Parts: sequence; structure tokens; C-alpha cells
Amino acid sequence: MRRRLAPAALLLPLALLLTACGGSATAGTGSDTDGQGSLTLNVGDQKGGSEAILRAAGELKGLDYKIKWSTFTSGPPLLEAVNAKAVDIGGVGNTPPVFAAGAGSKITVVSAFHGTSKGDAILVPNDSKLTQPEQLKGRSVAVAQGSSANYQLVASLKAAGLSLNDVKVKYLQPADALAAFTSGKVDAWAVWDPYTSQVLQAKQGRILTTGDGVTNGLTFQVAAPSALKDKKKAAAIKDYLERLRRATTWVHDHQEEWAKGWAKDTGLPYEVALASVKRTNATRISVAVDKPLIASEQEIADTFTELKLIPKKVDFADFVDTRFNADLPPSTTPARGEG
Repeated sequence: MRRRLAPAALLLPLALLLTACGGSATAGTGSDTDGQGSLTLNVGDQKGGSEAILRAAGELKGLDYKIKWSTFTSGPPLLEAVNAKAVDIGGVGNTPPVFAAGAGSKITVVSAFHGTSKGDAILVPNDSKLTQPEQLKGRSVAVAQGSSANYQLVASLKAAGLSLNDVKVKYLQPADALAAFTSGKVDAWAVWDPYTSQVLQAKQGRILTTGDGVTNGLTFQVAAPSALKDKKKAAAIKDYLERLRRATTWVHDHQEEWAKGWAKDTGLPYEVALASVKRTNATRISVAVDKPLIASEQEIADTFTELKLIPKKVDFADFVDTRFNADLPPSTTPARGEG
């Protein structure tokens, strides 16, 4: 019989792993390389993200170019690397591109995936007296600045008749936020999967509310304009995106297999990985970068401009490239398990 891990032990592997990765634009590793050939595509990733999913689905075989992987703690530092041309393309949530665009970064959204927002949650400790979002007024909430959780927090507060000014926001990267949450230094934590599943499985907290119905559930692949102007790199990006789309479809049909690979890659317990896969990862479908998507992201951009968290108005349409849409369904297509 398998020994039951103590809750703290469940939380430890990813916290250590993310601390090792650091929170700046500098990647934690960046030494892993796949494929062969004279061309190298520099890909930014988050732990247990694109590299792990492509490897598990067998989509890193037969590459006629090299992929050099760099790992980041969250979307904002990854996009800093895209802007600096240290990374050609990388995967992020729905909010980092908006902040990057607002900062005048050279980034271009080239691919999108639509999933449920049930893994985007505001968590509270099990013994918290909070039972509804309205009660967050005056409370401290941890969140990674510029992350998808940042907008989820804003949108969830708005739905509850509150604003960011009504709470004490603590801007912390995931590893630090996890430590603050489990030690009782903050009242709540706005975060995404697998952290949501990690806390729930470890019985260290519960969901106060989720982004379901209040955020768009989009994730993106974002490229450097300079890479898109290079014909050979653009061709490699096209191939990379096709492989990623196939791998995303593979996840839905191989959830337990993917969870095993993901757990191995991240150090997460299998039960946590599987819960996250079922709640979030397996719901994603590839969708087009289209007008409804641009309008949805524009709403996020305008929200942060109004909050003065973005210094100037952003025209999100200036930061997309639709050449890789192919015959993909509209961005408004329901995620798997919806509708």
C-alpha cells in the first residue's frame, strides 16, 4: 500500500523547483535541446508546459531543426525574453501579452488555445471564514503581477462588486505566494493550475471562486517579430505550432498517460497532475487568432489601462499575426467539456 504523503510534502517539490527557476527574465535552465539541423528555434516554456506535452505525445521526433528550451516561472518574464530576442516563441496565459504590449515590447501572438477557466481560482485556507468573493474586502490577496491570475482577480472582484482598491494586493511569484499562503501570511491566493490542484489535493485550501464565466480561458504562443521576419525561423515556428496542436489533442485522449509524464517532469505528485489535467489541460482546443479573440484581449488591456497598471492604451490588434490560423475553428468555440 502506498504511503500517503503529508500535505506539506505534496507542496514541496514544485515550490523548490520554481525557486530554482527564479523570477526574473533569466531562464532557469535553457540547456535542453531537441532535434537536429543548422537552425535553432529558441523556445520559452513554463515547467510542465510545451516541452513536456510535446515529448509525451511523441511530437519531438523527426525535427529537422533544433529546439533549445528555456524555462520560466510565469508568463511576464518569458515575454521579457521574447522582447529581448533571447527567445523566439513561448507559451503564456491571456494577460502577459497585454502587459508586454503596454510596455512597448516587441511581441506577436501567433497561436491560441481555448480551455475552461475552472483551474484559475482564488484560493483560501481551509479554516478561512471567507465563503464568498464579496468578503475579500480589506483582505490580503497574493497574485503574480501581469499574470493571467492578475486579470482573473480583477474580473472576479468586479463580479462581486469590488475593485483592486478594496483588497490588499501582494504581488508575488508563485513559489513565494505558495509559501505566503501556506504559512498564513495572506488571506487568499489568485492562481492557476497546477497550483490550484496542488493546494486542493494537499488539503491546504479550498476554492473561493474561479475564473469560469468571468475570464476568456485563452492561452497563447507568442513570438518575437524578428523571428517571424526570418523565413527559415517562420517555417520552423509553423511546424512547431502544428506539433503543439496535435499534442494538445493527444492530451485529451491520453489524460492519465500525460499526467504521469507531467508529474515526472515537474516533481508534482501524480494525483495533483491528474487533477490539473482533468480540470484544465484536457479542456484545451486549438483556435484561430481572430477578431473576437482580439476584442476579448482588448477588454483586458482596457481594464488594466483604466487601473493605471498599464501606462498607455494598447491596440491589441497591433500585436497579432494571423498567418498560422490555417483552418482552425473560431476562438469562441466552446472548450472541451463545455456546451
